[in-house]
Amino acid sequence: MSTDAAIDPALDHAYGAGQRRPHWPALLERFAAASEAVAAGPGVLRDLAYGPHPRQRLDLVPAVDARAIVVWLHPGYWQSRDRTLFRFLAPTFTALGCDAVFADYPLCPEVTVAELTEALRALVPALVAQSEVRHGRPLPIVAAGHSAGGHLAIELAATDWAARGLAPAPIAAVIGVSGVYDLAPLVATALNANLRLDLASARAASPLHRVPASACPALFAVGGAETPAFLDQSRAMAAAWGAAGHGQRLEITPGDDHFTVLTTLADPASPLHGALAATIAGATA
Repeated sequence: MSTDAAIDPALDHAYGAGQRRPHWPALLERFAAASEAVAAGPGVLRDLAYGPHPRQRLDLVPAVDARAIVVWLHPGYWQSRDRTLFRFLAPTFTALGCDAVFADYPLCPEVTVAELTEALRALVPALVAQSEVRHGRPLPIVAAGHSAGGHLAIELAATDWAARGLAPAPIAAVIGVSGVYDLAPLVATALNANLRLDLASARAASPLHRVPASACPALFAVGGAETPAFLDQSRAMAAAWGAAGHGQRLEITPGDDHFTVLTTLADPASPLHGALAATIAGATA
């Protein structure tokens, strides 16, 4: 296959420079400081393995009397970043009665997007087994993630777990924040140097085109100030999920960019936080 498509300047801007904001370095520093404080808290389990690859690792922040597990998958276009920057979200999830899990996964170009996704699937049976030990039963899992992590959360929700020996379905709800669900536009961007996608492999890796007949409810969110390409990604995925007969909700948060949408998610006064709470409540009903 050939992955040498010419770069389309408009798409490259929409998925790259057009998303960036000058305040991000300071915002990410605050994320990092808050995440370190969470990691130093009591009862936190760090660097647990869920597979043999060095990046198949997770951190777990326990809730009191947990009734579900939220697993948060980090952004980075499948080729950068890690879980440590996003542990600041743990109090948002534990306050809603959920153990908070932050997981890494192998990155491109060491692996393909398809191989990355398959490696991440090992996380789910590991969480089920861990839940049986810690809680005496498998708690429902809410798969959640941001940007590339939103794509991966949908991939976990769309997996046929019964065919893999897990029944009933372990994923009770899915949350995608500013996700990329159709990877075809990335073929014509500089990001593809590491992703190594052609149109066929991009489509195969796109959950937008593979909504399963049976699936859990979904919450999609995106910042209102993100590029039209990102807004369109969330709108299209929500529409496809709903067209397949699955419950879905789309929240577009006014004024938010690709990272401030996370602070809105964590704000108990925001409609997006209310949608998060409702999604978790539905998953545990």
